[in-house]
Amino acid sequence: MPPGRALLWLAQGRVGAAAGAVRRHLEEARDQVSRLRVLPTAVEVLVAAGALDEAAALADELARLATVVDGPAARGAAGLAAAQVALARGDAETAAGAARRAVAAWTALTAAYEVARCRALLGRAYRSLGDDDAARAELRAARETFVGLGARPAGEECTRLLGDAVAPGGLSPREVEVLRLVAAGRSNAQVAPELVLSEKTVARHLSNIFAKLDVGSRTAASAFAFEHGLV
Repeated sequence: MPPGRALLWLAQGRVGAAAGAVRRHLEEARDQVSRLRVLPTAVEVLVAAGALDEAAALADELARLATVVDGPAARGAAGLAAAQVALARGDAETAAGAARRAVAAWTALTAAYEVARCRALLGRAYRSLGDDDAARAELRAARETFVGLGARPAGEECTRLLGDAVAPGGLSPREVEVLRLVAAGRSNAQVAPELVLSEKTVARHLSNIFAKLDVGSRTAASAFAFEHGLV
């Protein structure tokens, strides 16, 4: 059974079956070529399954193999895998850097579909970092490519991410999540683990919230949240 079957099962919501399949493939893949073929799919599936430590170890292995093979396809696959793991762990800055490297590698091969996958993930990372304009630009570019290639499910996912309703004050969905917790009395240190973000990212979101709402304090931002039914 090819690794692609695991991705099909993942798309169908059969996460356990997909994870079992990639683990079997990993046991059978012993040479470098076989490992390079299986590792990208294994990382994607195991991230979706929540097996982040296992996925991280495989992403590290893929990165090591990419330095040996030293080709753009291997570098692109390794970059995307690293970005997937980092974003799942709440490290959006690392995810964005890895995704940008992956975009560059796949662009060198004019691999449009892979570039779009990386740009979609980069858009998600930018959104987590509070840069909604950059996030929307990446997601729009990815969607355009997916639509042009006939990759309907991927394009629809970008549309879903782009189509989030605009909250009062022009807040992004992530900013609303942060504001709700702040209004509930949470500190940045308490918000960070709850949303799987770093404290630095929480602070950046708060800065953006203050700017959009034209307020200068957590108290004023919380008052806005209560007045506009965000909590």
